[in-house]
Amino acid sequence: MQLIKCMEDVEKLVLGATILGTGGGGDPSEGFKLLSRALEEVGSVRIVDLDELPENSLIVVPYYVGSIAPGLEGGKPVKIPDPVSKAVETLEGLLGFKADAVIPSEIGGANTPVALSIGARLKLPVVNGDLVGRAAPELHQCTANVFGVPMYPSVIVSESGNVVVVKEYADINDYESIARYMSVLSGKFVAVIDTPLLKNAAERVVVRGTVTLAYKLGDAVLRAREEGVNPVERAAEVLNGWAVFRGIVEKYVWRNEGGFLKGEAVLKGIGDFAGLTLKSWIMNEHIMVWVNGEPVVMPPDLFTLLKDDGEPVTNTELREGMVVNGVAARAPAVWRTPEGLKFFGPKHFGFEYEYIPIEELVRRLSIK
Repeated sequence: MQLIKCMEDVEKLVLGATILGTGGGGDPSEGFKLLSRALEEVGSVRIVDLDELPENSLIVVPYYVGSIAPGLEGGKPVKIPDPVSKAVETLEGLLGFKADAVIPSEIGGANTPVALSIGARLKLPVVNGDLVGRAAPELHQCTANVFGVPMYPSVIVSESGNVVVVKEYADINDYESIARYMSVLSGKFVAVIDTPLLKNAAERVVVRGTVTLAYKLGDAVLRAREEGVNPVERAAEVLNGWAVFRGIVEKYVWRNEGGFLKGEAVLKGIGDFAGLTLKSWIMNEHIMVWVNGEPVVMPPDLFTLLKDDGEPVTNTELREGMVVNGVAARAPAVWRTPEGLKFFGPKHFGFEYEYIPIEELVRRLSIK
């Protein structure tokens, strides 16, 4: 078991989670505030390995759904100021018994702290893992779908006052549409509690160790700054990944479409990457990346942008003229299976590529 018990722990956790958020995963400043407030209220957050939970423990998954596009406002009065807690209470009433633990839906600057903060306030442990292994744009990218575990029953709550129970759904496409449309109605986001898992089901679907990986990653970047070594290279090392680019953001265009930030970033290479151009296709997160027209990162593998000091740049904050570094890493093994690629591979996002792992792509482009 590990405790998150001070502001330094919060800083490390949120920093590392934002790097693993691959440009999305929510606003890290909001995540920092949520987790800091929870620590002030209850003193610490308990992180436990799945094996530490008693048999028949019920684990629930709290998170937000919505576009990360900047400037979104609900435009309606706030009737439910704490929609996550409302969603938890409603789901527990539906199931007839209380949750024993929570787990993040994904690893990102807001969605990971959401789970940790709700766990702390409910005095529940947080499982050291998540259901993606990074951040991802859609409900399709949940390991429960890979293993045929239903994400229902679920509860979706907006600050504006909508409380919707999804007892069952026809398929994951419909469920994604229901949650996404509610976020559009709200004008920004909705809180979701879903995928109630008993421990034996969780043992199949959880991507383990990702909360402590985020903490370790944040710690490594902060230590690198103190030691005067390259934080970008240190981050790549912790991820067993690659620093695949350094450049200036030449163009960044995006739009808020159907509850997603969708866009494209173009970087002109500098230093060792002079003469090269990187392009990233974005759907909240970085999804597909090319260098000089050749794929260098395909989904589900990770691509994230960092400043020279290792600070991650979310796609909400990305701006033309920024100097950034691209870091890439392997996705968890579950996403590289045929069933995983069905939900998270290039073809799921409309790209007619057969998936090629990042380690093969960087070798083709002679990136060390």
